[in-house]
Amino acid sequence: MATILTLANIHKRFPGVHALRDAQFAMQAGEVHALLGENGAGKSTMIKIISGVYRPDSGEMRLDGQPVRFENPRQAQQRGIATMYQELGMYPELTVAENIFMGHAPRTRLGAVDWRTMEDRALQLLAELNITDLDVRRKVGALNVGNRQRVEIARALSLEARILIMDEPTAALTEADVERLFGIVRLLRRRGVGIIYISHRLQEVFELADRVTVLRDGQYVGTAPVQQVDEPQLISMMVGRTIDNLFPKMPVQPGATVLEVRDLVRLPTTRGVSFQVRAGEIVGIAGLVGSGRSEMAQVIFGVTPAQSGSILMEGRPVQIRHPSEAVQHGIAYVPEDRGLQGLVRAMSIRENASMAVLRRLAGALGFIKRRAEKALADDAIAQLSIRAYSSEQIVNKLSGGNQQKVVVSKWLASQPRLLIMDEPTRGVDVGAKSEIHRLMSQLAAERGLAIVMISSELPEILGMSDRVLVMREGRLVAEFSRAEATQERIAAAMMGEQKAVAR
Repeated sequence: MATILTLANIHKRFPGVHALRDAQFAMQAGEVHALLGENGAGKSTMIKIISGVYRPDSGEMRLDGQPVRFENPRQAQQRGIATMYQELGMYPELTVAENIFMGHAPRTRLGAVDWRTMEDRALQLLAELNITDLDVRRKVGALNVGNRQRVEIARALSLEARILIMDEPTAALTEADVERLFGIVRLLRRRGVGIIYISHRLQEVFELADRVTVLRDGQYVGTAPVQQVDEPQLISMMVGRTIDNLFPKMPVQPGATVLEVRDLVRLPTTRGVSFQVRAGEIVGIAGLVGSGRSEMAQVIFGVTPAQSGSILMEGRPVQIRHPSEAVQHGIAYVPEDRGLQGLVRAMSIRENASMAVLRRLAGALGFIKRRAEKALADDAIAQLSIRAYSSEQIVNKLSGGNQQKVVVSKWLASQPRLLIMDEPTRGVDVGAKSEIHRLMSQLAAERGLAIVMISSELPEILGMSDRVLVMREGRLVAEFSRAEATQERIAAAMMGEQKAVAR
């Protein structure tokens, strides 16, 4: 296959950061080329240089063997480079067809938008991707994430893209949507489109990619055919060391019951849920997307109060109608979407870490004691190994794993007895995953914290849970001890195959 894109000796600096140092990359037509590295390794900077968002300080980029230097993303698009970012750039109030042809809609001879031609071409592009179930007149805001991604891929085809960059494309997809996306990727590969695929999920790399390139600390580490490497080798290339134990679960002897819920109901997503969590215990909650896992956690935390049923903390019934009441009763909640629900990303680590305990840090006149607030944040940085230059660093400048640690630090400051963690390692690299898992294990084993962990990753559920509960259609349908739990039995319970269920 012909090499269509090369980057050689690329350097890119930002104030205080050398994001790329002598970075290299090369891709061929019709290949899926995975670009891997920890958060902060330089992946995002590299794809923004390829797509025209940034210009390199030095080095050379070639397209079809010819040097190119893009001044803006439109120039990259005109040369056949399209990018699907993790936060999809769709216009929710416009239709599928309008989004596909935004900026290059077909025109009539009088210069007006040719709506019929645009819709016909949108149908044709979707058909080329074997997509026949999307109404091109439907507003994109009414579509789920998987269908919005398919619209974005059709938009790339409308621009006659030869290179498609996909940044964490499966992070928020259901399993069915992931399979559909994989089918489209394979179809594009057969058509000769080169795909740069960025993902923290190594199993996707082995399933889809032809070759893999690894960056670490802004530098090129190496490129290899996927068939010639295994998972431990890739992890070692990414983090510069071996990770002997991705799931460092400490053995515990659970103590007294901390949380008990009885017949909890919040229709339509929580239907008669009952379970217990003991001190020092990590209880994993598994289930398909839409099974009601996050919604159940939000009922316990008071985001959407229960309609009926009861919640007991350490044997005492409690009323939780608001998150502030949950905090008063010793419950903390690390949400699934840390960016929107867990952090104020424009604020500093200090301001975020103290957010749940401002009343405690306030003086007699209501002013925050800055020295005490800084000491709290500095202590969190040290205890949780948050990689930052100081507590004044803006949270949005941290990697995903370190942002997650800031969310955890905020809630640990409230000294909870129960910690609910919803998708605790989503969107973080493998090194940060290991650190977060180690932190969870230490909190449970050494502090006796009761932890409820909701996760879509079965290896994480199996590796970190003392017990596993399975939800389906708003109900708990199975429970497994750590010894009983297997990937097959949990998956069978999630999908309603009762033969594999133990209660």
